[in-house]
Amino acid sequence: MKTILANFNKAFESRVRLGIMSVLAVSNSMDFTGLKETLAVTDGNLASHLRALEEAGYITLEKSFINRKPNTKYTITEQGLESFKSHLQALEELINKK
Repeated sequence: MKTILANFNKAFESRVRLGIMSVLAVSNSMDFTGLKETLAVTDGNLASHLRALEEAGYITLEKSFINRKPNTKYTITEQGLESFKSHLQALEELINKK
């Protein structure tokens, strides 16, 4: 069991970070507003979790303007996807452990 728990990634322990990674793993990218609405979190809460995932190298951001309004789009990185898959595999192993 210790080896399974060792494969858990602390970066994904938060419900919000787990949600961000889940959404980006499926859709590859989404803007800030889409993530905020999908996860039902506040601007500040989402921003702090996005920053932590970006600093870990799991997501990247791209800033642009749409109809003169700022837009920030987040994309999962290859490293982020692999780390997330490993975390999910560890969860699955723990659940299926008998």
